[in-house]
Amino acid sequence: MSEKFKAMVISKQGDKFIREIKEKSVEELPEGDVLIKVHYSSLNFKDALSAIGNKGVTRNFPHTPGIDAAGIVQNSKDSTFKEGDEVLVTGFDLGMETDGGFGQFIRVPAEWVVKLPEGLSLRESMIFGTAGFTAGLSVFALAENNTTPEDGEVLVTGSTGGVGSMAIAILSQAGYDLVAVTGKKEKEDFLKELGAIRVISREEADDQSGKPMLKGVWGGAVDTVGGNILATAIKSTKYSGTVTTCGLTQSTEFTSSVFPFILRGVKLIGIDSVQLPMDRRLPVWDKLANEWKPDSLETLTNEIGLEEVSDNIDLILKGKLTGRTLINLWK
Repeated sequence: MSEKFKAMVISKQGDKFIREIKEKSVEELPEGDVLIKVHYSSLNFKDALSAIGNKGVTRNFPHTPGIDAAGIVQNSKDSTFKEGDEVLVTGFDLGMETDGGFGQFIRVPAEWVVKLPEGLSLRESMIFGTAGFTAGLSVFALAENNTTPEDGEVLVTGSTGGVGSMAIAILSQAGYDLVAVTGKKEKEDFLKELGAIRVISREEADDQSGKPMLKGVWGGAVDTVGGNILATAIKSTKYSGTVTTCGLTQSTEFTSSVFPFILRGVKLIGIDSVQLPMDRRLPVWDKLANEWKPDSLETLTNEIGLEEVSDNIDLILKGKLTGRTLINLWK
């Protein structure tokens, strides 16, 4: 008899999308090489978009969101993995069109699966999740492009969100001095506890002068919001500095002259954590499990159970969540 499990299922009824916790069977899962019992997942903005029927994320319903999952291999058709292995999955199609980590079991292709790095627990891997992995990729890009702690302060935008808060914690652990941008003045102490040396307002990070370049004050920047705040970071970055971009909450568009690139040699690096090849994933997860693993992981984390996910989806859509929301599938 096939094993039963609980999952959040999003169903479309007319123009409405209904969230329910339902009992499912392992036999209902999509075809794949590796069956995983999910212990932890995490809530990301993309999961919330899937839950409200955003066509850029999910088109086919009923569907189980959850772009992150960590758990134990139950069986595998691929010899790379065996029963009992601790593993994690982020990115690719998980939680988009393939049923994801908001269910107690997933079945996925072997090439999506990462063996849990030594030094990291299943719980910690999902405190990181896609947000932490994206932040880790951003830090990796700074280092690869020779933006070091000696180059001066690094700006982090959208700093109370999942990627922004993780970026502050990771960069601080890696020895950088961080300046956090936020519109939430009441979160200043939280951001300093994560490692920011100071906090500035959105207005300070959103230049409206129209000037093509500003004084170079940042050694580099990790941008999570896009729009004019990204443009401001680019034209405020010092010679040969690196700016990474991975988000769009302010806007999908920004306007910049070529001057920061051709006069200061500023580098703009796009961060993709979805289709990234495995040989690029593994070094970043190894860093996160070891020298970049922040002491402040628990400070970042609010743990919930599956029954609480729907309410937290509403909160993240309203911009009312801070840090990381960890989902314990068996709580």
